[in-house]
Amino acid sequence: MTQQLHFEKHLLGGSSQSLKLAFILDPLDSLKAWKDSSVAMMRAAEKHGHEVYAIDCATLGWRTAEPGHHAGGVFGEAVHLHLRPDDHDWYRETHREWLPLKAFDAVIMRKDPPFDFEYITATWLLERAEASGVRVFNRPRALREHSEKIAITEFEQYAPTTLIARDMHLLQHFIDEQRDVILKPLDGMGGSQIFRIHRNDPNRNVIIETLTHEGARTVMAQRYLPEISQGDKRILLIAGKPVPYCLARIPKAGETRGNLAVGGTGVAQELSPRDREIAEHLGPILFKRGLMLVGLDVIGSHLTEINVTSPTCMVEIRQQTGFDAAGAFITAIEHACGIS
Repeated sequence: MTQQLHFEKHLLGGSSQSLKLAFILDPLDSLKAWKDSSVAMMRAAEKHGHEVYAIDCATLGWRTAEPGHHAGGVFGEAVHLHLRPDDHDWYRETHREWLPLKAFDAVIMRKDPPFDFEYITATWLLERAEASGVRVFNRPRALREHSEKIAITEFEQYAPTTLIARDMHLLQHFIDEQRDVILKPLDGMGGSQIFRIHRNDPNRNVIIETLTHEGARTVMAQRYLPEISQGDKRILLIAGKPVPYCLARIPKAGETRGNLAVGGTGVAQELSPRDREIAEHLGPILFKRGLMLVGLDVIGSHLTEINVTSPTCMVEIRQQTGFDAAGAFITAIEHACGIS
């Protein structure tokens, strides 16, 4: 039995019934189809026979019900798509209309960070839609309550030596103590504003002052893990189950960040025993909270982040291993909608 069949057997997938699916996204023209996991999901959904709609997160809203005029509730401008294999011309818009989210069998939230007030507002609106019976993945409350970086504090046994603080003296002491440290904001993505600071770095003061906004913003400091040279591994969890392959994002020469967005090279590989230990422990816990899709970041044997907003790396894993994580995710959606 192939890895794909074995994985999907756990999800009890496979259905000929069509679903009407809405993907809440950034503007379509901003998506890079040749590497974007959201595009891969939409293509997989259409391949499974489902109707695919895109809703720009900026169009989400809510209004009161008015008998005879408006049904009320959460709505968005839904663009019906036909997906194409050409990564440079990857969709056709067949029509668009303002629709209540109740018109869809499932809504998939794939808006990228920043996790700012507009993102939080979207989760509030989606939570109201959920209260009216709409299936939303990942669940909006779970998105709001799981800071992608602070979430590792719940699983301290897997985390590297870490300090979360905004007090500059505490951060300075941590650098002196650990000697080689990674410093990063709590709301970044794609490797943005991540600094490696050595104990004797002449720029350490200005880096701390800049990242903390002179002590006004909380940041994360972690002991530098030399295993980053073998890659920052992205492990995907779908419906609580680990995908059998991860993507090790290996830094380019002279870099300490493995993120693909800053030039890292993605190398797909099977999960190590430690990877699987971490994934199998966290998977059921996070899934029970309504997190259908999660991306764990593991360096060496340490868990460094728990990504829940818009985990990626599906395209690279399929290209290198043949494992269709996007298809497995759609199978999980089918199961959650009761058509498997």
